[in-house]
Amino acid sequence: MRDVAIVGAGMIKFGKYPEKSIKDLVRESVTETLKDAGIDKSMLEAAYVGSAAPGIMTGQEQIKAQVTLSAMGIDTIPMYNIENACASSSSAFNLAYTAVGAGVYDCALVVGFEKLYDKDKMKSFMALGTAVDIENVMQFLEDFMKKQGKNESIMSSDSGKSKSIFMDMYAYYTRTYMERYGLTQEHFAKIAVKSHKNGALNPHAQYQKEVTIEEVLNSGDISFPLTKLMCSPICDGAAAAIICSREKAAQFTTTPIWVEASVVGSGRVSHDLGDTLTKRLGPKAFEKAGIGPEDIDLIEVHDATSPSEIITLIELGIIPGEDAPRAIDEGWLELNGRKPSNTSGGLASKGHPIGATGLGQIHEVVQQLRGNAGKRQVANAKVGMTHNGGGILGVDAAAMALHIFKR
Repeated sequence: MRDVAIVGAGMIKFGKYPEKSIKDLVRESVTETLKDAGIDKSMLEAAYVGSAAPGIMTGQEQIKAQVTLSAMGIDTIPMYNIENACASSSSAFNLAYTAVGAGVYDCALVVGFEKLYDKDKMKSFMALGTAVDIENVMQFLEDFMKKQGKNESIMSSDSGKSKSIFMDMYAYYTRTYMERYGLTQEHFAKIAVKSHKNGALNPHAQYQKEVTIEEVLNSGDISFPLTKLMCSPICDGAAAAIICSREKAAQFTTTPIWVEASVVGSGRVSHDLGDTLTKRLGPKAFEKAGIGPEDIDLIEVHDATSPSEIITLIELGIIPGEDAPRAIDEGWLELNGRKPSNTSGGLASKGHPIGATGLGQIHEVVQQLRGNAGKRQVANAKVGMTHNGGGILGVDAAAMALHIFKR
């Protein structure tokens, strides 16, 4: 594989844009990315576009890349439409990286977008709820609970109606970590406070307001221990990146961000809560990059809920499970802490437009490694990582992409 570098990255502010089309979202993010890279769109040799639910939300299916990019004058080149739940754009990045690394292309565009907000929340929740095995999910969960020796149901009566069905599943998994490591609801509230503090410093974040522990705990119960301010909000968004071979990158920049590892994996149906895709995929990413968890200077993790942040750090080996409560209490995850996590504000504050989330994470790491993150800059950041999961298969993530970058 050839060396591959990011030469440009851009994104729009994640938020609610009922007046904008998917063409608008893509155009704005790609225009910013081209400007950041300092190259003309005519130099792009291929485009990889990730999105998860535009068919359900907008009616546009099948040729999403061609429709959105041709509207801004990018056409004729090979275009690939990638759908992989919330990991759609990070999976698109993996495919582009593989093609450039293999010598198929020297310069490729990667885009992620989503229009997920709708005045009818049911429509959004229905779109999110399709990222499961529709035919078997309820029977599997019933069997799973029986094997756990419990007569209760993971799902509550309002799942898929007033909240995403994933929230009940996340809550159940979170409670097992509370029992195992002594984590409390207040610990998760502290993570949410940290995320919103970082988001307040990020001009691309949907929510840019700090909150208190009390506000998080009293923001409305979702499914214990989750409260509203611990859960990622529904929004629209788009982000993009341009990657090049080493030789091509040298034409555009003297400060490339190198892709040290790009790995994608899929879940499997299992009743074992300890057998997770994150645990299986993490070692592959570290091995490919030639480093260990201790070498990560900052990480953007898929915190669809605030507890997911610390759970992911434990499963990746970045924070030992037995140290998790202390790590939160002592501020290890803060911008100036031992292991800064979700410096962008994470999904909880920045927002979670599912098809754009992965590239939004990559954008943050690029800014950090360049030293361009402003007031949320991590000191001397050299190695950054992104963790982006999507969907649920059994009781595990269905899709996941991990990336490691170096400056």
